[in-house]
Amino acid sequence: MNMKLKSLMIGAAMTSVAALPLTSVAGEDYPPKTLSFVAPSGAGGGWDLTIRTVAKTLKDTGLVEANMPITNRPGGGGAVNLAYMQTQKGSGKLISVYSPPILLTNLTGASKYSYQDTTPLARLITDYGAFVVSKDSKYKSINEVMDALRKDPKSVKIGGTSAAGSMDHIQFLLIAKAADVPNLNQIDYISFQDGGAVAQVLGGHVDLISTGLGDVAQLVESGNLRALAQTASKRVGEGKVAEIPTVTEQGIDATFENWRGLFGPKDMPENAVTYWNATLKEMVETPEWAEARKRNGWDAAYQNGEDFTKFLAQTNEQYKEILAEIFKR
Repeated sequence: MNMKLKSLMIGAAMTSVAALPLTSVAGEDYPPKTLSFVAPSGAGGGWDLTIRTVAKTLKDTGLVEANMPITNRPGGGGAVNLAYMQTQKGSGKLISVYSPPILLTNLTGASKYSYQDTTPLARLITDYGAFVVSKDSKYKSINEVMDALRKDPKSVKIGGTSAAGSMDHIQFLLIAKAADVPNLNQIDYISFQDGGAVAQVLGGHVDLISTGLGDVAQLVESGNLRALAQTASKRVGEGKVAEIPTVTEQGIDATFENWRGLFGPKDMPENAVTYWNATLKEMVETPEWAEARKRNGWDAAYQNGEDFTKFLAQTNEQYKEILAEIFKR
């Protein structure tokens, strides 16, 4: 092929691409017929609930016609899936949900990867921490738990769905620290990343679950679990969820926000990033999404990809300071 003809063909291709809609590049339609939506945890946890709610809302509103099967890829408080995402660099098909552990697993040394090894697409909601016990538990308030821990840090077994040193663990330690519980590193925390934490507390194998409020809202509503406290600065949700007292109401000066957002692999194609920024902005404004937020006790916290990335950088520094304070002993 002579250079003049090659130059003409390249120029024509560039003109053609520029004329295509944002959902198509080089003749490839976006989104593809099938996307891969991933919860980096077992079924039933907060990540699982969030990504399934996103997929259902996108489908119900007609915003996305592609197939959106959900894959659960648990392990390491999200670190296993984060490592897998490194094998998908440049892909536009994989969408994963994350929350504080995408920062915490890196800061605690559990993973060498962090948010900088992904493409942040949007922050969607803020959930809050909840501390729940079985309906027959002897503990009636979060202060009773803290009193027991002050006397003996081994007296209460805490369960959660995130890894040790990650979100469910950290949010409980933050509250315990604010309640003047000493020897935080001696408190027993057991991780149930396969989604079995609820069964463990119902079976009496752990005394309390530290988790996301949205994760256990339906179980609290049904009466199977009793919530001792939640970590918002105000009461949230509806029904029995709205009756859950805040930690601050009970004299412990602390709050914790469990933000959640969506991420693509690192170097995600620009057309895919543009598509998701536009589509997710439209999704969070739908009545269907508003109803899902209300049902799960989630607060609106939308940020586009650019603002979300700035938020992650700032929050990463805050968590670094928190971890240094908690584990300085």
